[in-house]
Amino acid sequence: MVFWKKKSLHYQLNNQLPLNTPLNEMTFTVFDTETTGFAVGGKDRMIEIGAVQVEGMEVTDKTFQTYVDPERNIPREIINLTGIRQEQVDGAPKALEAIESFYEFVEKHQSGGWIGHYLAFDVMVLKKELQRCHYSFDEPLYIDTLDIIGYLNPSWDMRDLSHYARQFGSNMYERHSALGDALTTAHLFIELFHHLNNRGKRTLGDLVDITRNNSGNVAPFF
Repeated sequence: MVFWKKKSLHYQLNNQLPLNTPLNEMTFTVFDTETTGFAVGGKDRMIEIGAVQVEGMEVTDKTFQTYVDPERNIPREIINLTGIRQEQVDGAPKALEAIESFYEFVEKHQSGGWIGHYLAFDVMVLKKELQRCHYSFDEPLYIDTLDIIGYLNPSWDMRDLSHYARQFGSNMYERHSALGDALTTAHLFIELFHHLNNRGKRTLGDLVDITRNNSGNVAPFF
């Protein structure tokens, strides 16, 4: 994984794993972001990153969390939704520093890929923040839990994370907190893996195929 500005900064992922690698032998980083709104290509900015490691299909106690200074005011509706107050982000690391710290966490734990719920949004958040600083980066392997759900039950629509956590009986943590949502997604991913395993889908290649064939099959919920 690389992002650069004049010189390259390198972060290593185990992204050359053979496709026949069993999923229960892999390490994933499950992450989430919070923002000042959904217009992240324009006025809205990141205010929090949270992540947790999944190793051997178990949620670990290896976590990452940082608030991010958006260099703007947080709208009242976002404060009410996330509980993140202006004083918590004022003086926090700015986006580039926060993303570097997140990448260091990923590298330290030798992640083989990223997992998230509606992860395309969170990846876009990182991309837009890096672009503002004239950086770019090579995308790692990333898997959206919505694509797995779309494979398991194609008739389901895209729903909020808490809806699927209840449906699959997985643990729930603080909603609209980046770390809380990452933990909820990690436990949901483990439950989804058990369903995949029952269908004989047990390797990295199986997961890549599921993502490729089910991406975009459900409409955004906002």
